[in-house]
Amino acid sequence: MAPSTSTKSASPTITLLIVCPDKVGIVASLTGFITTHGGNLVDVDFHTDHEENLFLGRLEWDQSSFSLPRETLHTHFSQLCDPFGGRWSLHFSDTPQKVAVFVSLQDHCLLDLIWRGKEFGGEVALVVSNHETLREKVEKYGIPFHVFKITSATKQAQEQAQLSLLRDHNITTVILAKYMQILSDAFLTAFPNVINIHHSFLPAFVGGKPYHQAHTRGVKLIGATAHFATPTLDAGPIIEQDVVRVSHRDTVEDLVRKGRDVERVVLARAVRLHLLNRVLTYGNKTVVFE
Repeated sequence: MAPSTSTKSASPTITLLIVCPDKVGIVASLTGFITTHGGNLVDVDFHTDHEENLFLGRLEWDQSSFSLPRETLHTHFSQLCDPFGGRWSLHFSDTPQKVAVFVSLQDHCLLDLIWRGKEFGGEVALVVSNHETLREKVEKYGIPFHVFKITSATKQAQEQAQLSLLRDHNITTVILAKYMQILSDAFLTAFPNVINIHHSFLPAFVGGKPYHQAHTRGVKLIGATAHFATPTLDAGPIIEQDVVRVSHRDTVEDLVRKGRDVERVVLARAVRLHLLNRVLTYGNKTVVFE
């Protein structure tokens, strides 16, 4: 597993994420504002991309000692951060994040996310599938299971129904846990906060049986990649990756088993980092503050 990304504070916290052109005084302005208003900083991390001349920062502080009322924070931080000419967002640890998991027939990533439960700082509020196969496995955990049959003729209407379901349940993140459908550009425009998991052979071994192809080719490493979904298939900003070694002794079944194991772990890491507000995107890249 990745190193712990929890803070030592047991109290609710506020997190500021910011991406803006780099300049002198950003850190002093941000930390000074927070501490002036009684905020006890519990985790602070920054990165400068010198090639892009960008400053990327994450500041987390104890909410209990912070003197500014929550309902006024957007106004105060607009005044503080807007002059930097970038983008910023505030996140509250006591505001539950609801996740929807999209899945087809494979259950290994889905069940792992359910079993991990609250360690992500969110909850699996519902599951969406294009098959009935996993209904019983999901509903035994008390999680609603929704089936949307997808064909070329019904795809547009079904995606609109899926988006309506996400809105009705206040879903903040969609996780594609081996969902074997390609989300349309319209879906991703309407709901861009989507995380996908796939094997790391792409683009070398495309199609439905990548591990069979890898075994035939005699690969020595297999792995998995978790990334944000974008209209360009399997090419969004990468959040997490990992690999495991394989050898000539491994059968196709061994590769599939090892591949599923690494997919579980990589997706879990990515989801946890995202829900803990430790991932910043810029361009087609990410900064991950572990």
